Amino acid sequence: MAKAWKFGHDTDTDVIIPARYLNRSELDYLAAHCMEDADPTFAQNVKVGDIMIGGKNFGCGSSREHAPLAIKAAGIKVIIAESYARIFYRNSLNIGMPIMECPEAVLGIEAGDEVNVDLETGKIDNITKNTTFQARPFPQFMQELIKAGGLIPYVKEKQKHA
Repeated sequence: MAKAWKFGHDTDTDVIIPARYLNRSELDYLAAHCMEDADPTFAQNVKVGDIMIGGKNFGCGSSREHAPLAIKAAGIKVIIAESYARIFYRNSLNIGMPIMECPEAVLGIEAGDEVNVDLETGKIDNITKNTTFQARPFPQFMQELIKAGGLIPYVKEKQKHA
């Protein structure tokens, strides 16, 4: 089970990782400042395996890859949102950050709820409220890409066996 961290509609990349922290690219540094302007307690209290809930248009704003990197480095297992900005969606998959679209789950999960997510089936269980939601699971090749840690490790692995 994981704790849910919930953020609203139009959470942009400047909120996810403020531009003032983009002078460095170390993952632990980015994680330490992840969501700082939205919730100053996030980086100190998030646990590996927790999940992030977002509203519509999550990850809008600039095209910086630092945003999903900061979230992944902070320990978030999966992001569930109503919808994503397309560049954030693509950047997330490129780095192996699992993301799901499930408006019903976003409405049915509150901050602090205990949630279990099965990435292979798309099943989302809100343990706190005893409710279940179904997101569309990724196709097998996308699951392999996520498990590999992103596009580059996935392609390198495929090239070894070609």
